[in-house]
Amino acid sequence: MAKRILVVEDNDLNRKLFCDLLSANGFAVEPVADGREAIERARNFVPNLVIMDIQMPNISGLELIEAMKADKDLRAIPVLAVTAYAGKGDEERIRDAGAEGYLAKPVSIAPFMVAVRKLI
Repeated sequence: MAKRILVVEDNDLNRKLFCDLLSANGFAVEPVADGREAIERARNFVPNLVIMDIQMPNISGLELIEAMKADKDLRAIPVLAVTAYAGKGDEERIRDAGAEGYLAKPVSIAPFMVAVRKLI
């Protein structure tokens, strides 16, 4: 059975790129454009990994990571944070929120797939 990955990304192009790349590598993928839907979709889809954009409208990826890690049913799911928000101290803050992985945008394919396979 294919490993499941929830992709939470508000940018249409990035979301499609991540989903197409993951699908081509044999993963079952569930795209989420609006972070407000991420927790409910994670409950229904039961992913093996969540790829989380940090800068999103309505709710930040940091808030979503913290909410997932505070939830007994979701806390064990690893999170790979992918963000253009890559200033000094940001990786530490994102990891402190609970993300197990971190990549700065723009993301190259090879490091992206290495990070995914490491966490899954």
